[in-house]
Amino acid sequence: LLICKKERKKMAAKSPVLHCTSCAWEFGSNFSPIKGLNFQLKSRRTKAGNGVCLVVSATGKNSGISNESGVVNWSRFYLNFTGFPFPLGPFLNRQTIRTEAVKDTIWLFEQEQALGFSSVSTNIRMTVIKLKSGELWVHAPIAPTKECIQLVKELGCPVKYIVLPTFAYEHKIFVGPFSRKFPKAQVWVAPRQWSWPLNLPLEFFGIFRAKTLKDADMSTPWADDIEQKVLSSPEVGIGPYVEVAFYHKKSRTLLVTDAVIFVPTTPPDCISKESLLASAKNGLAVKLLSKGKEVPEEAVIDNKINRQKGWERMVLQILFLGPSNLLEPNASFAQMSQKLIVSPIVKTLVFSKVPEKVRDWIDNIVRDWKFKRIIPAHFAAPINTSSSDLLAAFGFLDDLLGERYVTRPSLSLFFTSLLGKAASYFPPDDMRTLSSLDHFLVSVGAVKKTVSGRKR
Repeated sequence: LLICKKERKKMAAKSPVLHCTSCAWEFGSNFSPIKGLNFQLKSRRTKAGNGVCLVVSATGKNSGISNESGVVNWSRFYLNFTGFPFPLGPFLNRQTIRTEAVKDTIWLFEQEQALGFSSVSTNIRMTVIKLKSGELWVHAPIAPTKECIQLVKELGCPVKYIVLPTFAYEHKIFVGPFSRKFPKAQVWVAPRQWSWPLNLPLEFFGIFRAKTLKDADMSTPWADDIEQKVLSSPEVGIGPYVEVAFYHKKSRTLLVTDAVIFVPTTPPDCISKESLLASAKNGLAVKLLSKGKEVPEEAVIDNKINRQKGWERMVLQILFLGPSNLLEPNASFAQMSQKLIVSPIVKTLVFSKVPEKVRDWIDNIVRDWKFKRIIPAHFAAPINTSSSDLLAAFGFLDDLLGERYVTRPSLSLFFTSLLGKAASYFPPDDMRTLSSLDHFLVSVGAVKKTVSGRKR
């Protein structure tokens, strides 16, 4: 950013940094709270006159790019600074973890994804499937760091198709950069793309010449390997909820984005210890959400207990926004982990508004696809499960529609029921903040209470 003398005068009244000319010239210290980023204003002479240059740099060992020895690992560098209202971290460093889900057929690539400047992180997942042709089909791309691209190329097969299965911003922002690493690949996107607060075209996100996914489309070039079903709801608020589910026939694998999750007891390997320990600190959020108990001021040392506490606090904030007790998260975390569920946020703010559409989508998936595992875009995967577990996760639709599935639950759901917590039950105390938010959004018209529209 270069600001010439003439422009500085115009901006002086508008910018707190450039409030006066001397301020810009004398300012040379850091002014950013962003972890790992160092911002400086420096004077610079150009043909147009004197100016000010904004310099952005990493802060070295603590930037997250360096390892514990201080050696910079540039293969994980990715500058990802997105502004309001969705600042998504990490801003400089993204480690990629690759695992093999199905031998020689399906691979999972995971990176850490943080919410802005908070200490809340989860994993974001890209799934790569090798088709019968020997080409690669990429589901929900992640940040194309040098490390990530190298791990893809190590599979020894060309990337042929890149698929964006949702409208969601957190997945959309990586499709353009990832596709530029594989310029010969075709890009396919979920229908009815939109963004907020500005409804920007796909080209703004660097996505060009994309083809649109259609429900049950057997004319796609991968139809012999993979089938698809589109959930496209009426607008429930600022836009429609759109998600495309896929079924890999050979491995009997169901791919979803945000429809269901399975919270693991321990944090994913891609989440850094720094993030976990930051979440374990008794900060402002813990003090506000402690059920009135005194919050001790104590240093957080690096050990297994504190890393686990950090993970449990992260999960509860991701699921509930404002859980009832962050100080002691164990009980609520135990109720929400190790079972297939619909995220409370998605359930409350989206699926409960369009129960008929969601029921049709799930019915069609269960009827047509005999899957034995599910791979979502977040939390644990692959999840060895069955159609009855998926139906149980959407059991809340029974109450909304006054219907009951006639199905025999799997053994895993049976034991879950014995413990007294059905898959679609969430602790009322933890749901209080989310329910209040839902009521507020409905009252101001930002979100609709219910939306009709069963597809016949």
